[in-house]
Amino acid sequence: MADTEPSLDDRRFMATAIRLSRRHFGLTGTNPSVATLIVADGVIVGRGVTAIGGRPHAETQALAEAGERARGATAYVTLEPCAHHGRTPPCAEALVTAGVSRVVGAASDPDPRVAGRGYAILRAAGIAVLEGVLAENAGDQLNGYLIRSVKRRPEVTLKLAVSADGMIGLTDEGRVAVTGEAVRRQVHLMRAESDAILIGIRTALADDPELTCRLPGLDSRSPIRIVLDRNARLPASAKLAVTARLVPTMVAALPETVGAERRAELESRGVTFLATEAHEGRVALPELMEDLGARGIGTLMVEGGADAAAQFLAEDLVDRLVLFSSTKEIGTGGVRAPITPATVPARFRLLRESRFGADIGQEWVRAH
Repeated sequence: MADTEPSLDDRRFMATAIRLSRRHFGLTGTNPSVATLIVADGVIVGRGVTAIGGRPHAETQALAEAGERARGATAYVTLEPCAHHGRTPPCAEALVTAGVSRVVGAASDPDPRVAGRGYAILRAAGIAVLEGVLAENAGDQLNGYLIRSVKRRPEVTLKLAVSADGMIGLTDEGRVAVTGEAVRRQVHLMRAESDAILIGIRTALADDPELTCRLPGLDSRSPIRIVLDRNARLPASAKLAVTARLVPTMVAALPETVGAERRAELESRGVTFLATEAHEGRVALPELMEDLGARGIGTLMVEGGADAAAQFLAEDLVDRLVLFSSTKEIGTGGVRAPITPATVPARFRLLRESRFGADIGQEWVRAH
């Protein structure tokens, strides 16, 4: 008979699995980064996290490491095991074949091919199943996959650094350091864990950014770069264009505004153009988000530009807010932040708050 309440060990091992799942954030293609632990007599005997590219799944790897020790053991999975057949059996059946006696799950999978079927396979085989252990924590980690499965678009995180007087930069002054080095390192880590990053064309022209992850050892985890650029004004000499063959760069432009010569110039650099639709003279964001979701992009960080940030907020497309507050004032000529900690809408709840040197980082998520 299945347990009804998780033990302290259940919570401890699930928390460990959730931490492990972060290892391959942004690297697993259309599949979510899931972790599995196989525990026998209170000892972890097998561990797995979704492989780079999305295969093999975490359960397969954990069971392979555990071998015969998986028989009679407990499996901790951060997402309901898959139930659909491809070239290989589903993970739920792999757990049955391995002879585990108990499965503790965190988040449920909304994919209609799974949605309760994974747990049903386990129960039908006589395996005790306990669902929903630290489900909120796991769901927070898996939100990109969950939102893409349900809403058919990426999870959108809006990141802004806000000065003490409510500004995000100076007009026509290019990049302005609002926050300190500790925040900049944290932003690079956020990039490493994102599938894609988006800025507006004004930010691209003013700052000429690279938008790569420049933390030691994580340079290979730079996300896809997207420029919201309705008139295709991104110069072929911009860093984003020059490095497009190293780190994918996409331009979201209105087709009718892009000349053949301009398009060819950027494409010769390796830049990809995203098909878009127009709404009131702008790129239609809901349709663009659907297209990105169809490409398998599960997490999108909107990093630069007051205009782009305001547009995502106005379209109610923001799922997560990350605001870094500085003690520095910008003063006259500052660009007003479209949102500050004092003006976060009631539909968001504060998830965590951290200090980065003299700066404060706060993270809100959309309340469900």
